[in-house]
Amino acid sequence: MGGKRRAIISVSDKRGAADLGAALAESGWEVLSTGGTARSLRDAGVPVREVSDYTGQPEIMGGRVKTLHPKVLGGILALLPDQEEEMRANDIAPIDLVAVNLYPFRETVAKPGVTREEAVEQIDIGGPTMVRAASKNHGRVAVLVDPDDYPDAITHVRNGGHFPADWLAGLALKAFRHTASYDAAISGYLGDGDADALPERIEMNIERVQTLRYGENPHQKGALYRLGGGSGFSLCDAEILGGKELSFNNLLDAAAAAELAHDLEGVGCAIIKHTNPCGVGLGDTQAAAYERALACDPVSAFGSVIGYNRKVDAGTAEAMRKLFVEAVVAPDFDDDALAIMRKKKNLRILRLDGLGSDSAPAGMDMRSIPGGMLLQERDRLSEEEFRWEVVTPRAPSAEEEKALRIAWRVARHVKSNAIVMADKDGTVGVGAGQMSRVDSTRLAAERAVLPLEGCALGSDAFFPFRDGIDAAASHGVKAIAQPGGSMRDEEVIEVAAGHDIAMVFTGRRHFRH
Repeated sequence: MGGKRRAIISVSDKRGAADLGAALAESGWEVLSTGGTARSLRDAGVPVREVSDYTGQPEIMGGRVKTLHPKVLGGILALLPDQEEEMRANDIAPIDLVAVNLYPFRETVAKPGVTREEAVEQIDIGGPTMVRAASKNHGRVAVLVDPDDYPDAITHVRNGGHFPADWLAGLALKAFRHTASYDAAISGYLGDGDADALPERIEMNIERVQTLRYGENPHQKGALYRLGGGSGFSLCDAEILGGKELSFNNLLDAAAAAELAHDLEGVGCAIIKHTNPCGVGLGDTQAAAYERALACDPVSAFGSVIGYNRKVDAGTAEAMRKLFVEAVVAPDFDDDALAIMRKKKNLRILRLDGLGSDSAPAGMDMRSIPGGMLLQERDRLSEEEFRWEVVTPRAPSAEEEKALRIAWRVARHVKSNAIVMADKDGTVGVGAGQMSRVDSTRLAAERAVLPLEGCALGSDAFFPFRDGIDAAASHGVKAIAQPGGSMRDEEVIEVAAGHDIAMVFTGRRHFRH
């Protein structure tokens, strides 16, 4: 079907739209548009025809119905030349390019205090319909949902308007993914707060943020994706203030550092190696918290990732200068601290807004298994756990209570079986990932550099036998926090009492597999 070629441009993200419109108009195309897009194109000097003028149908329902018309959808979906006669009979002309991106639903619902009514009005109807129509007919129609694709489109338009088949197919695939992601964001929002937190079917809204050099190992491909929906702080939104590109393993360790630092009471520092803490410290100053964390295991801290729950100051940055660190994550950094840290060209510096605040890590906990996925709520600490039950004749002293709070908070972040020994200022020894809880206890003691005598111990799950208590006592442990719940609880309590150990039951387990 010969004659003038035409395109429709209707976009919320107007980057590059004027350049695309100008190239189309200069090449003899008719440009159709609506509302704010039409105004912005005219302001840029691009001749535009309003869709309502083209169809003869004014916008109705308060602007909710603009492009849902046979002259628009028929022009996009028509098969040429087979349906030319039907098109002429219905006064429908072909539309050969559709540049549409959708109402900013995600951006709207991310705003504090947005109402449900405001969110619903940002659910696009005409846009997805045109995108899907153009994608279905991608043998003829170019569909552009990403302004980054405009330069190639402009090149093809200026070279006679011939669209390569593989380019059209690639655009269609991107467009279907775009609408699928958009629908997932809507369903995620509408389902947020549903009593059924683990629904029968999950439509995931996942967007690639960055292609990584490789995965855990050089022979594995890897990428970082943002999971849409939910609230709280997200590592995908961290601002990179310095250093090399983050690796797959850096991101895993940074996530572990951020979550542990976030859980600490007061001014805290967490040093992470292979996703396990090798040192955690509290202090009156951030530098003091760092020095205390480092003292727990200065050898393992080499090549670590460090998390802070307060703005990093110059004193902290200066204290860290002697240690080789892969990355640092914190809610903010002052200018003097950044100046010191940026002298290490390879040090990755991540500013993560919300870390250490009342916010919490965003998203659910997802694990892949061959052919499937496991999903659960994130494991979070509850204040109920710290109103623990004292089960031994002797209650913890005030100093032991402080040490127990640290040991229990850190144990949640250690691979099971997890044993954490601590004093009132930070960790003393960490036993991670052992098949036997008594082995984890022995490992925590053997790895300790600081004095163990009088320290407290946190265990992520109950002690099934007395041997773990005996091992703890032999290394000077004087207070233990554990969930309780073993069939041998009475024996374990009796053994603890015999060693003059104060024991508390938290009533909650914190496995981390």
